Order: sequence, then structure tokens, then C-alpha cells
Amino acid sequence: MIMMKKLWGGRFDGKNEHWIDEFGASIQVDQKLADQDIAGSLAHVKMLGETRILTADEVNQITTGLKQVQEKIHQGLLEFTVENEDIHLNIESFLTEEIGPVAGKLHTARSRNDQVATDIHLYVKDATHEVINLINQFRKVLINQAQNNVETILPGYTHLQHAQPISFGHHLMAYYQMLKRDEERFTESLKRVDISPLGSAALAGTTFPINRQLTASELDFAEVYPNSLDAVSDRDFILEFLSNSSLLMMHLSRFCEEIILWCSHEFKFVELSDTYSTGSSIMPQKKNPDMAELIRGKTGRVYGNLMQLLTTMKGLPLAYNKDMQEDKHSVFDSADTITHCLKVMSGMIETMTVNHENMAQSTKKDFSNATELADYLANLGTPFREAHEIVGKLVLECIHNGTYLQDIALSDYQAINPHITAEVYDKLDSYHAVKNRHSFGGTGFNQVQHQIDIAKQEL
Repeated sequence: MIMMKKLWGGRFDGKNEHWIDEFGASIQVDQKLADQDIAGSLAHVKMLGETRILTADEVNQITTGLKQVQEKIHQGLLEFTVENEDIHLNIESFLTEEIGPVAGKLHTARSRNDQVATDIHLYVKDATHEVINLINQFRKVLINQAQNNVETILPGYTHLQHAQPISFGHHLMAYYQMLKRDEERFTESLKRVDISPLGSAALAGTTFPINRQLTASELDFAEVYPNSLDAVSDRDFILEFLSNSSLLMMHLSRFCEEIILWCSHEFKFVELSDTYSTGSSIMPQKKNPDMAELIRGKTGRVYGNLMQLLTTMKGLPLAYNKDMQEDKHSVFDSADTITHCLKVMSGMIETMTVNHENMAQSTKKDFSNATELADYLANLGTPFREAHEIVGKLVLECIHNGTYLQDIALSDYQAINPHITAEVYDKLDSYHAVKNRHSFGGTGFNQVQHQIDIAKQEL
């Protein structure tokens, strides 16, 4: 391993102690960008040849050397060092070992400032595409489970209290809609990721006759930054990725909270596959929804990554500052976290067992059908506010008597309104209550199926 002279060393007399080098180095984190860094260098050296800044022989030597370095990195044959600070200098030192001093010409018309910005743009672009793909896979899982549970009835909740019976398919499709918005946010953000900073140099561009459009094309960027200061100091695209990741994790966490409740003895609505559960070291009977709990817990670290980088960036003057070295851990950690969480969520929801009977029974001994009775009275001509009060008093009476609305005798109902018929008991049945909610976007079976059909077309 060649120890590169500090690129800025000419200005200094002294030499840093090793622990200072360790503190200032980023190689422990940014070695993850090795492939992106080499891709950027290959595009840059090709451009240097096309513009005749380097000779064809120099371009060939550097290109061959970079590919050899990349292969050795993949094989685990090269060791990164903190003395070489970052991924850029480590790769340059490897390249120098391969081809000698001509490797130094690679850095012509380039700075580590535009180099690292290019690397992280490439990384976030790849990560965004992977996340979009995993979101869409999860959306398919939700569609399939919803299709299997269009007529599965469970209580709908507000304030975690029984509110109205709904279709479980409808409940699942609510999460589908959240994931759809997540996918749209990541997709829309790509236009702010798909921009090349390469060629901006340190902050002011370069006197060399470079071709930024050429390198952008080589790296499959849609456009180039029009301002060199902005190009090297912009981290908005990372913040947007972290913000989108936080919203995604919030949605996953809400779902996991419900799964955790549904797995409890009190609910018994679903049972998770053994693959996504764990046991207890002391209690033999336990089957814990640990994967759902972990996703709920990891939401906090993704939020933390967003707040960390927002705080880092909030007071930085143009252009590059060493503080910005702290951008990578946040995006790497969040990208890894959300991709793993999406994979776990897909498998967990795809393989869970739905206890249809328990869900349905939980709507039989409750008052989630109260709104149905109020609507029924309103359809008979009773003003809804009056109907609401009547049903509220009936509920209170039932609570005192230990009965439910469907237990009230027809004669008692007819004493309230003589036009009430035995049809009232169909209205109070949770299955019929769900089936008949035909308003657009509602929980009626035909509306849930409509949502699913549209979702299938979207994917």
C-alpha cells in the first residue's frame, strides 16, 4: 500500500499523529462508495481523453488500472487505510501501485469535492431505485392479502375503540395507499438526484477544456448542475431521501403497531409465521412478534439520521465544509435499514395467518353497529341528530343491561318508530353493515374490490 502524500501537504510543516488521522478520516464509512468512485473516475478519464487533456495512452493505462483495482477490491485483496483518509485517496494509491506515477494525472480538472458529490449522487440514485422496487413488491403483497380478505370483517377503530365494522381488505388497502404515496415521493425525488456535479472541481470550475455533458452521459445522469458552488455543497437530495425514508418508516411502524396488537391474546386476529417470530428464554409459551417490534424500533434511528444531517447542514456557508463528511453514515444507514425493513414486511404480511372468525366475532359483541342503526332511523325520516341521540340512549341502556343493540326486541324498536321492521336486524349485522357501504372509497365489498382492481392495474 502506497501512502499518498497529503494532497494539501505542501502548505504544512508538521505531520498529524495517527489518532488525528483516524479522527479526520472517512474511509471507515465511505469505502462503501468504491464502485461509485471508480465509475466516476472511469467517466472522468474518458472525458480527459476525448478533450485531449490526456493522451490516448495515458487514458488506456488509467482505465485498465482502475478496472484492475476494482477487481481486487471485489476480491478483498486490498486494504483501506486511514492514512489515505478517504475512498478517493485510497483508490488513487491502489491505482498508483498498479500503473505508477501516471495515476496522478487522473485528478486533472477534478477535486475531491465534486468527486464525493458525484459518488453520493450515484449511490442515492441506485438506493432510490432499489427502494422503489421493494415498495412495489410490498404493494403486491398487500394487494394479494386484500384480495383474499375482501369479505373478512373486523372492527374499525378510532381512539383504539371499536368504531364501525370494516373489511380487512379495506384496512390493508389503506396501507397500500400509503405505500403508493411513498413510491411516488421516491420516484419524484429522482429528478433531483439524477444530476451530475462532476466537473465543478473544488467550487469554481476549472480552466481545463472539460466536457461535463460527456461525463454526465457516461454516468447516465439526466443533466448537470448549472452552478459549481451549488454542485459541491448541495445535500438536499440526501435530505430528501432521508425525509422520504422517514415517512416510509412511519407507515411501516404504524402497520407494525397494529400487527403487534393483533397477535396478542386479547385480539388473536392474526398469527405470524415462525420465521418472523421469536420465543422467550424463560416462558415456554411465548411467540413474540419481534420483527414487527424491531421495525417499529428502527423507525427512530431513521428519524435520527434525518435530524442529524439537517442539523449538520443548517449553518454551513458555501461551498464545501468538512462537516459534510458526516452525510454518508446517515444515508448509508437509512438505506440499509429501509431496504431490510421492506423485505421483512413483505415476507411477514405474505405469510401471516388471518383468523377470520376471531375478527368477525369481535364485531358481534360490541356497539360498532350503532351508526348503522342511526342511519336506518334517518332513512325512515328521523333527523340524524335526533337519531344519534336515540341510539346513544339505547346503547347506554344496553350497557346497563349487559345486552347489545341486536338483542333489543322488535316491539321495543317499534315503540321508537312504528315503521321499523325486522329488517333492522339485517342492518345491525356487521357483515351486511360492511357490504352495504357503497360510497366511493368506502369499505363496501364492491368498493374494496374496485380499489384492488385499480391497484393491480397500477402495478
